[in-house]
Amino acid sequence: MRIRIRHTTSYAYDRPVDYAAQLLRMTPSEHASQRIRSWRVTADGKALARTDDGYGNVMHLFTVARPHQGATIVAEGEVETTDTQGVLRDSIERLPPRYWVRTTAPTAPDDELRSLAREIETFSDPIVRLHRLMETVRARVDYVVGVTTVMTTAAEALAKGSGVCQDHAHVFIAVARLLGLPARYVSGYLWQGGSETASASHAWAEAHVPEFGWVGFDPANNICPTEKYVRVAIGLDYGEAAPVRGIRRGVADEALTVAVDVQPAQAQQ
Repeated sequence: MRIRIRHTTSYAYDRPVDYAAQLLRMTPSEHASQRIRSWRVTADGKALARTDDGYGNVMHLFTVARPHQGATIVAEGEVETTDTQGVLRDSIERLPPRYWVRTTAPTAPDDELRSLAREIETFSDPIVRLHRLMETVRARVDYVVGVTTVMTTAAEALAKGSGVCQDHAHVFIAVARLLGLPARYVSGYLWQGGSETASASHAWAEAHVPEFGWVGFDPANNICPTEKYVRVAIGLDYGEAAPVRGIRRGVADEALTVAVDVQPAQAQQ
């Protein structure tokens, strides 16, 4: 499948700010599930230099060192995808699987998460455990927009019983790590079958299974990633894989607008 993506992030300030810096993880990398046909990241119409982080994510840095009242970042391109039934193949792994059992603040366990882990632990086969975990997370955390924020932890989302894809991923990761299974956060894109423009990208999780390697699980949709998914960045949690993270200097109210358009691309004749 060929997928065309345009992800626009616009900032507007009610008064000039002196300085702003944005760290961008908005560029897919290649592996057996996806090939990049074209991709570019621009800020205010200008191309940005790229580098990699310690996980192999492609990064761009955008800075504005002058008084300004807005900025627009656009990531766009076309990716050819293949359904590998959720199994990640031919990816460059810079760290051993055991690195990904580390607990972070957003994935820190509490009694309710530990109880969920004990429930899932009754399934002996790791892949069966993970599928059961995915199903259980979706059953216990309803998809509701606006009840959580990027600061919400896995424990808080499970207690609320509602959240978005970021929260589903964090709960899944937290429990998988309690079970001793390496797990990580994945940011990317998903074509949901319609033509609507979304206000956010997508997120899911990957867990390492000795027999298969890294396998993707999307609790928000209760499926493993298919050819409709484009994988962009990984991290221990949202903070390490977020599409955009930044700072600014200056006192101003900020208006943030995000538009994500994901559509099948027309094959060239």
